[in-house]
Amino acid sequence: MIKETTGEIALIPENIPEELTERSQWVCWRYEERDDDTTKVPYTVTGYRASSTNPDDWSSFGDVLAAYELGNYDGIGFVFSEDDPYAGIDLDTCRDPETGDVEPWAREILKRVCDGHVEISPSGTGIHIIVEATVRDGGMRRGPIEMYSRDRFFTITGVSLL
Repeated sequence: MIKETTGEIALIPENIPEELTERSQWVCWRYEERDDDTTKVPYTVTGYRASSTNPDDWSSFGDVLAAYELGNYDGIGFVFSEDDPYAGIDLDTCRDPETGDVEPWAREILKRVCDGHVEISPSGTGIHIIVEATVRDGGMRRGPIEMYSRDRFFTITGVSLL
């Protein structure tokens, strides 16, 4: 099932890896304005803001998907935790949503991804990669590249790039 959106990437839940959907590390999210910028804010399935550091705010994939399908949220997200083997790599503003062309610097990173889940971000202009890895100190950011292995959530679309 694909939920209609306005010019953005729609969720394809059946493309999300089972090893992620089996974990209760899911949240919903909504677009919100903050400091003259639009940001994605995590929410619990019951409508409260969720914390990426509090497992009590996270839910099963099925519960999050059901809440999303009611139409109250803009998407779903996976929360990275010290208790899982995963890290997320976020490549911002590296893809042309009209042509699908990927910037050379991002293509170089994608060439090095083995056995990971690679998908297009909700905006269509970024790429999210989930791999089994740990990031020193839990996270880092350098220019358009962010990596996290705990205390953050990634929006998930299920729209495969590879």
